[in-house]
Amino acid sequence: MSLFVPKFDESVIVRDAGAEVVGRAPTTVKLLADSSATGGALSTVRVTLTDGADGARPHLHNNSAEMFFVLHGAAELLSGDDVVTAGRGDLVVVPPGRPHAFAAVPGSDADLLVVITPGVERFAYFRHLQRIHLGEVTPESLLEVQELYDNHFLHSEAWDGRRR
Repeated sequence: MSLFVPKFDESVIVRDAGAEVVGRAPTTVKLLADSSATGGALSTVRVTLTDGADGARPHLHNNSAEMFFVLHGAAELLSGDDVVTAGRGDLVVVPPGRPHAFAAVPGSDADLLVVITPGVERFAYFRHLQRIHLGEVTPESLLEVQELYDNHFLHSEAWDGRRR
């Protein structure tokens, strides 16, 4: 077993008012700390979803675990072939290589703290998603950057059946 020891010298402090926000309702992402700021330890964002909005379609990460902590509301989370509902204060950690997705429960909002560890430079990924939303690049352009962001999309019958 090897132990990853991140290398950074100063505490990372992100003030709410200074954090970059991408997207707009029903899905907004507040960029908190990227891998470069934490010496590779983690990347973290806050995702706010309104009225049953989708957060991320099914995907997996080969090299990182992903943690979801529900700050407010209720979220549905895919983990493998299971879809679980998590409420305020609940924590779900998905290991590397396991398919996952998340969304607000239909008719509900959800506010989530999302952490990937070890970290991957993810802020550029969320900015890419924003460019897709604005029509500046195609959704298919994500396929070109899957390896770069360790974000590999897949199909999930369990997720599709639950989210219909």
